[in-house]
Amino acid sequence: MGVRYFIGIVPPDDYKKRIERFRNRWASNRTGEVAEPHITVKAQGGLTEDLAWLDRVREVCASFPRFQLSLGEPETYGEAVAYLDVRSDEIHELHRRLLNAVSPPPELIRLHYEGELYDPHLTLGQTHWGMSGPEIMEMKREARTALAPWPVFPVAFVRVYKEIEPDKYVPFEDIPLAP
Repeated sequence: MGVRYFIGIVPPDDYKKRIERFRNRWASNRTGEVAEPHITVKAQGGLTEDLAWLDRVREVCASFPRFQLSLGEPETYGEAVAYLDVRSDEIHELHRRLLNAVSPPPELIRLHYEGELYDPHLTLGQTHWGMSGPEIMEMKREARTALAPWPVFPVAFVRVYKEIEPDKYVPFEDIPLAP
């Protein structure tokens, strides 16, 4: 498989710390061991270890204006994932431009829920990382009060994450958006 990467948007530090504290209330939640709180803008498909894609990503970002993003109400994907909703028209356009720049094969676009399937969100917990279905539903309920009010924040850069061991991603490079 080789080294994998993905591209995300990071919430402001103070809110990021709030999310981490909230996630840690569930001992079974290993989501924080995978990556820091983030909103995926471009999943792993096509982001290969040869890094040929990185200059194309930098070019997209250099011409994409900074924008405002707001987090919203907690939601779930069935009983498998609890997340915060993301509100921003621009994030969809940025996703589309990054996807076009990287051009992964159609089967990887489908595998990673990209293109038409892209639904930006900030994951709080998921069964894949240790939680049970009832814990996911409890997390959704508790997030309504624990994580409100929902922040609106400027997005000035995207963060490329690199997998350093299976299912453990660390920041690799921050790429600024156009001022």
